Amino acid sequence: MRAILRSIRQFRSALRYRGDIFYNGLSKRQHCRVNKNGGSVYYTPQCTDFWRCQHPSYMISRALHTDAVNVANGELIQGGPLVEYERRIAAGELVDGDICQLGTLRQLQRLYDELVETADACRLDRYAASEKAGRSRWLWSRFIPQSSYAPVKGLYLCGGVGTGKTMLMDMFFDQLPCNWRKKRIHFHDFMLNVHSRLQKHNGVADPLEVVAGEVSDESILLCLDEFMVTDVADALILNRLFRHLFSHGAILVATSNRAPDNLYERGLQRDLFLPFIALLKERCIVHEIGSSVDYRKMTSAQQGFYFVGKDLSSLLNEKFHQLIGNHKAVPQKVEVVMGRTLQVPLGANGCAYFPFEELCDRPLGAADYFGLFKKFHTLALEGVPTFGLHNRTAAYRFVTLVDVMYENKARLLCTAEGSPVELFEKIVTIADAQQMSPRTSSRSRKSDDSDLCVDNELGFAKDRTISRLTEMNSREYLEQHAAMVAEMQQLPADSSKDVLHA
Repeated sequence: MRAILRSIRQFRSALRYRGDIFYNGLSKRQHCRVNKNGGSVYYTPQCTDFWRCQHPSYMISRALHTDAVNVANGELIQGGPLVEYERRIAAGELVDGDICQLGTLRQLQRLYDELVETADACRLDRYAASEKAGRSRWLWSRFIPQSSYAPVKGLYLCGGVGTGKTMLMDMFFDQLPCNWRKKRIHFHDFMLNVHSRLQKHNGVADPLEVVAGEVSDESILLCLDEFMVTDVADALILNRLFRHLFSHGAILVATSNRAPDNLYERGLQRDLFLPFIALLKERCIVHEIGSSVDYRKMTSAQQGFYFVGKDLSSLLNEKFHQLIGNHKAVPQKVEVVMGRTLQVPLGANGCAYFPFEELCDRPLGAADYFGLFKKFHTLALEGVPTFGLHNRTAAYRFVTLVDVMYENKARLLCTAEGSPVELFEKIVTIADAQQMSPRTSSRSRKSDDSDLCVDNELGFAKDRTISRLTEMNSREYLEQHAAMVAEMQQLPADSSKDVLHA
């Protein structure tokens, strides 16, 4: 008890100038930070920004926060993402001292505490909740209009690539009770599921309401990773879909590289999408992480299986056959959604081989890629080109492919015309294009790069793809993949499929 009271006194002393100085009274500094009281020095890698209190005599100390992290409002915190974060730092599993991540974790801990306190009102317990089917709920609502908004607001986490958004959300999700109606899913996969359900309920007066009822019956707490809207079909249904979900009591936690106001920027019929942005900000607290660290690029640098150059198909083929061992590679078929199949040119022992054109230059999408990695854990991709205006659609598909691979923890072998950064050099945002040198009499339109692609969505998405490709070829990622494959090989066939898609 004395230790708890001592932590409270230390915490209050450090913050005595202003109660909200931890969030609102911060200014940027670089390179390192010193906690004189705790005797700690923290160096931030690659000139990373960190935060310091405006008053020169008081530094926000991570060591101080560690002492006080288990105390909130005078009560001992029994669990939650903040406690787990401190445990991982103490165990050396995470880098110490990212104040931006700590600010995000405080938001996640706040939501965790509110959910625990209002679990009954939010109908989170799957065994205590109503088991009416979505269609029955829809039929009943025709006679008695029902609306049951959750007493808790969700959380929308946005920020740059590699700043830990997914890791923090997963930490939050993993600390939640296992008997709660919760689901953690990639946004692509979530929307594919929605469209599949809509197809199933075709002919119903309002199929979106039926789908929303089914989804909320299964999972009242939705954690959606990589919230990104690029498809007009998704954009046009999101407002009505989430309006129904929220009215059924759904709570949303989402991560995204884009702030809500920047979602579906310059998209077709965006005026019809704008009400969804307002709804999102009404039902979720928006929190920007603000960190400039890309932790994926802090992994041990190595080439992995990413080979740069031309005429390397024989090398890729050799590496592919080393991985499949004594198994014989043959053409295969993979089932995707709604009865469709995807042809795999060569596949064996969990490894698939594709020329780039067959996977990214054909009318394929996230559904096909998710289907592929339900069956295969490794992809050998031959001939990834540099991207520009001439192959913008292929670039979008490649971005989606990498997203799905990363979500499924898949391994990539590939040959490419350049490094991950070089592949996307000709893809720029509108802001990037406006900063380029203006034309003069000596620099005519003819001298412009005719293959320059000005695309806001792709320009933002490329940073995430570059970051993920870098991590996917790191020693840490490949070791985790090898451990996952080893675990799959020890399980029965049906169970291994579940692990692969986990």
